[in-house]
Amino acid sequence: MSKKFKAIVIDNQNEKFTREIKELSIDALKDGNVLVKIDYSGLNYKDALILNNGGRIVKKYPFVPGIDFSGTVEESKDDKFKKGDRIILTGFRVGEVYFGGFAGYAKVNSSFLVKAPKELTNLQTMMMGTAGFTALLCSFAIKAREELLMGEKVKDVLVTGATGGVGSIAVMVLSKMGYDVHAVTGKKDKHDYLKDLGAKNIIDRKEFQGESKLLEKGIWDGVVDTVGGESLTKILAQTKPGGIVAACGNAGGIKLNTSVMPFIIRGVKLWGIDSSAASMKRREFAWNEAKNLVDFNKLKNLTKEHSLEDLIKIYPKMLKGEVFGRVVVNPNK
Repeated sequence: MSKKFKAIVIDNQNEKFTREIKELSIDALKDGNVLVKIDYSGLNYKDALILNNGGRIVKKYPFVPGIDFSGTVEESKDDKFKKGDRIILTGFRVGEVYFGGFAGYAKVNSSFLVKAPKELTNLQTMMMGTAGFTALLCSFAIKAREELLMGEKVKDVLVTGATGGVGSIAVMVLSKMGYDVHAVTGKKDKHDYLKDLGAKNIIDRKEFQGESKLLEKGIWDGVVDTVGGESLTKILAQTKPGGIVAACGNAGGIKLNTSVMPFIIRGVKLWGIDSSAASMKRREFAWNEAKNLVDFNKLKNLTKEHSLEDLIKIYPKMLKGEVFGRVVVNPNK
C-alpha cells in the first residue's frame, strides 16, 4: 500500500478558490525522479500570494504549493543522490508549476537539488530558506565590486526592507563581511533588532520617497534593494562611482523611473538577483558559505516553527505585513 502524508492542497473549481489540509498518497506525486521526505519548508511572500488565490502563478489545479524545502532522499533514480542524503530545494518553479514543499513528501527532478552541507541541519537550511539564499546572492554581488570587478574596497552598504526575511539576513551577512551596514525601515520599534543583527545605522524609509535628481551625492558603495519602485530611483542616484546595486524585490512597484546617468557617468552596476534560476555552482557555493556568514543562534530567535494547519491562519498576516521574522513549516507536526 502506498504511503500516505498530509499536504496543503489548493484548488480553483468554477472560480471558487479553496485551500485544505488533505491526505495524499505518494502515487499522487507524478513529477521528477527523486522522492524526498520533507522535514521543513518555509513561508515566503510568494507562497502567501499563492495560498491566497493562486497569485496568478499557479495554472493547474488541484495543486500543492511551497517554493522551498529541506529533507531526506527516500528514493532516487539518479546516481548522484542516494537514500538518506540530506537535500535543499529552492526555486526551479517548484511550488508554482511542480508540487511543492507544503507536504510530507515531494517528488522532484534531481537537477533541482543541492546536497545540504554537513555543518547545517535541515532545520537551519529552512530557517534561511529562499530568503536567506537570496540574501547571500545579493551580498556576494556587493562583494564582487572589490573582488571580481577589482574596484575600490566596499565600506558603506545600504539595505532596504531591512526587517524582512531577505533584508534581515542581508544585514547580518554584510556586517559579517566587514561592511558598515545602513538599514532602511519604516518600523521604529525594530531599530534595536537591526542593530543586534549588525546594522551600524538606521534610516527611515521616507528618506527614499519623492522626486530624485538625475544624480545626487554619492553615498553608497553597494546596495541590497528588496523593495524596488521609486526608492530604487533615488538609490541609483546616490550610489558612488563603480558601486553595485543588487535588486531582488518589487514590493514598492515594478516601474523604474531613472536615466542612463548613474550607469554612464558613474559606472554604477544594477545587478538583478533571481535566486530561483541560479546555477547549481552558485547554489553550492552560497550554501557552503552560509556556515561562515550566518549567525544561526540569532536566526533561531527570529524563527517560529508552525504546522500546516497553522500556515492557513498565518499567510493572510504575511500579506498584510504583520509577520515578523522567519516562518518555518513542519509538515509532520
